[in-house]
Amino acid sequence: MKFRHNKKRNSAFVYEALIKEATVAIIKKDTARKETAARLIKKHFNSNSVLKKDLDCYRSLYENQNLDRFTAEKIIKEVKIQKRLIDPDGLFKQQTALIKDVNSELSPAVFNNFVPNYKTLATIAQMFSDKISPRDQIILENNIVHNMQPVLAEEQIQTPVDNVVYRTFVEKFNNKYGEDLLQEQKTLLNYYITSFTDNAVQLKMFLHEEIGRLTEQLEAAKAVKEISHDEQMLHKTTKVIEKLDSYSNQTITEDILMTILRTQSLVKEIYTDGNNG
Repeated sequence: MKFRHNKKRNSAFVYEALIKEATVAIIKKDTARKETAARLIKKHFNSNSVLKKDLDCYRSLYENQNLDRFTAEKIIKEVKIQKRLIDPDGLFKQQTALIKDVNSELSPAVFNNFVPNYKTLATIAQMFSDKISPRDQIILENNIVHNMQPVLAEEQIQTPVDNVVYRTFVEKFNNKYGEDLLQEQKTLLNYYITSFTDNAVQLKMFLHEEIGRLTEQLEAAKAVKEISHDEQMLHKTTKVIEKLDSYSNQTITEDILMTILRTQSLVKEIYTDGNNG
């Protein structure tokens, strides 16, 4: 089965490579580079672009879904139909424009970024090709179906960035506070890391609910004897609530992120101690 995979023409690979570029820029606090990568994502993968339609075909197949075989096969069938509806000339032109922008505004090295699911993306690209035999087509489809089924261990839950980048953020928090991340902290961290891909829509939605939850639990905690009878503790708790309220109208920076992560730990600690008391 000979197939030359041109990763620069793989919409999903370039998208994931740009996500990686922006995420690394966040870690290095390279705001200009992060904003350039984010702008290119928004420009070329907007909802009306052919690239976005092509990306959606890939994402329907490579994102972890834990599906049964019957459903996975139906999705592949529908995706192949949607893929055939995409204008190949229009797609080629938009891919060319994207490649040019990446080369000129970032660097050709972006295309060498490590993308963890590269092999899967290449397999999907092969399946979409009209230059393979029916036998190879079936083999590839079976491989993709297998990847769509629940075979991952619990600790391998998908994150939009690779594990090395994710761990960097986790270690930064752990080194500062000496704690392991709670589930709600992991969720917040993931939304923050990928906030540049959707204008922080998901991050804002999550924070709206999470800040409301934290505020409510801190208000309730003020009635706990250990806090209500300690003037200093009561004052600090009130200050934390005020700080959380102020975040609703602010752009979430890394400092604000760290404060919210710490508050999540504080609330967990208060209620764990209360339940153990």
